Amino acid sequence: MQQLLNNFSRYPEAVYVVYTGDVNVSGHQILEGAFRRFNIRLTRPVKFVFLRKRYLVEDSLYPHFTLLGQSLGSIFLGWEALMQCVPDVYIDSMGYAFTLPLFKYLGSCRVGSYVHYPTISTDMLSVVRNQNVGFNNAAFITRNPFLSKLKLIYYYLFAFTYGLVGSCSDVVMVNSSWTLNHILSLWKVGDCTHIVYPPCDVQTFLDIPLHEKKTASGHLLVSIGQFRPEKNHALQIRAFAKLLKKKEAESLPSLKLVLIGGCRNQDDELRVNQLRRLSEDLGVQENMEFKINIPFDELKNYLSEATIGLHTMWNEHFGIGIVECMAAGTIVLAHNSGGPKLDIVIPHEGERTGFLAESEEGYAETMAQVLSMSAEKRLQIRNNARASVSRFSDQEFEVTFLSSVEKLFQ
Repeated sequence: MQQLLNNFSRYPEAVYVVYTGDVNVSGHQILEGAFRRFNIRLTRPVKFVFLRKRYLVEDSLYPHFTLLGQSLGSIFLGWEALMQCVPDVYIDSMGYAFTLPLFKYLGSCRVGSYVHYPTISTDMLSVVRNQNVGFNNAAFITRNPFLSKLKLIYYYLFAFTYGLVGSCSDVVMVNSSWTLNHILSLWKVGDCTHIVYPPCDVQTFLDIPLHEKKTASGHLLVSIGQFRPEKNHALQIRAFAKLLKKKEAESLPSLKLVLIGGCRNQDDELRVNQLRRLSEDLGVQENMEFKINIPFDELKNYLSEATIGLHTMWNEHFGIGIVECMAAGTIVLAHNSGGPKLDIVIPHEGERTGFLAESEEGYAETMAQVLSMSAEKRLQIRNNARASVSRFSDQEFEVTFLSSVEKLFQ
């Protein structure tokens, strides 16, 4: 939505079309949803083209060979889109790289990509090569050298094909240094690839006054992120359980963890129920809450009260929720990898802006460290973090996005 808003001012004569698979809602409802969650209000009307074959890109349809199935499914979905509306310029921001040659060579469109997360990455290849268990590498495969070898071949062939279709882009934008490194390695189109940090409405959060964030009942910890498997909310709950044990030993104030996120479908809702059961198994359910699909104003209220903002995804491509926490004055504890490590939780003018961790123990120890700091020390970190987030503002996104896509509109 922010991309459309930016283009309105530069190219007011253009007609803007959004392909969507949300067939059960109206265009107006989609726009209202964007306003509630992201605080974005479009200044001009857009046309929505509703696609009925989105089920072809749902991961639940492909229990095996998921990457290949979704990618082939996206071609059929792209064909449906092309049959309903042939644009002059096509920009994929959903990660459907296999639609790029379809629009470029059959639709004669100028094509661009805004890559948030590569469909496959060199890190994923390393996980399979080293036979490590992961959410996309099942244990039964890691235990079998033959199956691991077959999957590695499959991944290498897929990565080669992904590079071919991605190289069709006339313009490539990536959302972080981590994504840049992988796309340069796979697509090999460095001459037309640019880093464009995602738009974060930091100004809205900068309005929150900085003060010692301790409620009458103690400290509030929050997590922001969709309830997807790669977000690894289970790590947050286990680390929080360890922290509560430390609290008993070290007389820390009372603590509460609130997991804030979106549920896209029944799989996500099932995942939330599993997380609830995990909190019960660890005996921390009384110190936790789950907030699902909450409006923007409620999210802002939680961040205004939180002392620590948690993030636990390995190799997160960027992390808008992390930026929102920093802008709101919430001290961030993010995973020591990906965009958070390379772009966000980095020193500002030589001063600390947040913390990074990897293991349950590491997260628990760092949370205890933050909570045991003086109020003055925490305020200093908040000020540093807040001063560092201007590079992720809507205004900065507008400048870099419009500069990057200019070639497509010439």
